[in-house]
Amino acid sequence: GVVPRLAADGWQVVTSDLETRDYPCDLSTHDGPARLIETVNADHGPITALVLSHAHDVESGILDTTAESFDKHTAVKIAPQYDQPVLHVLDASRSVGVVDRLMSNDLRPALVSDNTQLQERLVKSYEDRQMTLVSYEEAVRNRFPTDWKTVLIDKPSFIGSRVIADQSLSELVKYIDWSPFFMSWELHGKYPKILDDKVVGEQARELFKDAQGLLRKIINEKLITARGVYGFWPAASVGDDVVLFTDESRQTELCRFPMLRQQWQRQGQTQYRSLSDYIAPLDSGRPDYIGAFAVSAGFGCDELAKSFDQQHDDYNSIMAKALADRLAEAFAEFLHYRARCDWGFGKDEGLSSEELLAERYQGIRPAAGYPACPDHTEKATLWRLLDAETQSGIRLTESFAMWPGASVSGLYFAHPESRYFAINRIGRDQLESYALRKKMPLEELERWLSPVL
Repeated sequence: GVVPRLAADGWQVVTSDLETRDYPCDLSTHDGPARLIETVNADHGPITALVLSHAHDVESGILDTTAESFDKHTAVKIAPQYDQPVLHVLDASRSVGVVDRLMSNDLRPALVSDNTQLQERLVKSYEDRQMTLVSYEEAVRNRFPTDWKTVLIDKPSFIGSRVIADQSLSELVKYIDWSPFFMSWELHGKYPKILDDKVVGEQARELFKDAQGLLRKIINEKLITARGVYGFWPAASVGDDVVLFTDESRQTELCRFPMLRQQWQRQGQTQYRSLSDYIAPLDSGRPDYIGAFAVSAGFGCDELAKSFDQQHDDYNSIMAKALADRLAEAFAEFLHYRARCDWGFGKDEGLSSEELLAERYQGIRPAAGYPACPDHTEKATLWRLLDAETQSGIRLTESFAMWPGASVSGLYFAHPESRYFAINRIGRDQLESYALRKKMPLEELERWLSPVL
């Protein structure tokens, strides 16, 4: 069958679209690596996938459509693991067209040939590249500096976690970033300018009208429920670990998050960042804090989509899933604003919706599996810290995907100079140190961190 490797949000939209084209989905992102290994004989890391069986059971190929993956990573790290073609698709919403070509006797040869030639070029480019990594010791020595004697550190208004059992969806609407919504339908342009685009404006306006109609129905009839949990804890950095404590006495360790550090020496680069740099060191004498969250706007979404499927209304089934994704991201944005207010420094920021979406505020909320902290397995610690499944109903699959799919989680950092960055690549020296700090077998960690090795 065809095996798309999808990010958690992408599979929701693509599943329905693929099934309407007689590509029934046998395996979802909720199935863990064990079933995937059994199904496609894949054993190379944290893959969450859809396996689709064709009418003639044709072994066709693999689509890599993960948001955090790149065409070069697919060519270098993934494709060599398989006998069948492996194709990277830039956006999950484009998968159906690629699958159609892949299953066509007429179109398949040219697609596979073009893909093979492209990947050969990408592999050569990868092998020819000049990427210098400094030693892990040097990277630590040249960490992002902070004057911990003078930097302002705000104290949150409470310690521990708080549950949001039923977040008002109408309150989230103004926090929705609509640009990715249009991209998921292959309409590229920034909202609201896309509505007046000379090429796709008319189609965008029609799509937006339909989205607004279904969104009103979802809100008025309470068809989807949003729940979450967030909180704050005393914290300190110890080396490249962020240690959380049970209370303000800071005597008892609650948990810790090992962090990775940049090692790629770009031209002119003199500092190598780690998220641990944004938390005051234990020996600095400054009490610091960290926040954490997990939110979802996906409860009821599967049932809603299924009701549309039963009416053979694939358009609204896909629309419901896309709106749930947007509401989840809006929930994350809304809760980050509330967290900044709880922390004190956000009360007077006075930002417009556009400025909020442009993240023109103090602090960041990096998520496990993304560039600054590419290790998905750290979600397990986050879930224990928040007691997320019990408190919110959001659970982790064995491949560390979140269910419901329309969910977002991460950590809150308040450092006034914190910003997002990418780890990109790490050396063997850091990998071995990280494995010791995580108390995880090196071989297992190599699979999880293969994109940055």
